[in-house]
Amino acid sequence: MTHALIVIDVQNDFCPGGALAVTDGDAIVDGINALMGQADAVVLTQDWHPAGHSSFASSHADKAPFEVTQMPYGAQVLWPDHCVQGSNGAAFHPRLDQTRADMIIRKGYNPAIDSYSAFFENDHKTPTGLEGYLRTRGITKLTMVGLALDFCVNFSAVDAAKLGFDVEVRLDLCRAIDLDGSLFAAREAMTTAGVTLR
Repeated sequence: MTHALIVIDVQNDFCPGGALAVTDGDAIVDGINALMGQADAVVLTQDWHPAGHSSFASSHADKAPFEVTQMPYGAQVLWPDHCVQGSNGAAFHPRLDQTRADMIIRKGYNPAIDSYSAFFENDHKTPTGLEGYLRTRGITKLTMVGLALDFCVNFSAVDAAKLGFDVEVRLDLCRAIDLDGSLFAAREAMTTAGVTLR
């Protein structure tokens, strides 16, 4: 029991037709389902924002979606309202096999701070509890898939590598937003952190 599949934010709002749709975001679902049987554990992460979250552009009178603002914890992209708790947009994609999940990690529920990573909120200090769960299970190797490659998958993979896990990202089972060069920067960051991209 040493290998976990971490499925990042495969939710309706990140798929075509969603509030923050990633191009072809739904094209990875069947491949992710097929991979679940090869892992000792499956963890799903779920973006789970309260209405009026501080990372929403609509919460800032003078800001538009995709602008960057400064928060107490650093630079923050302001997003369209998305993955609001209990909404259809926050639900997992209907084809994603949730029955295989050993654990679901919800993140981004603190109204004052965003959370891209499966391991830490964007202050890089407040843990989600995922590390403790994986350590308790004796898991050392992680395969990461999901949405979006250049934000939540990237931050999760880099954090996991820094924590000492053996991390690979399956590029064929991710899709990216690619906002102002974010995809190139994410690939560089993951490679520098020691993440295997394949």
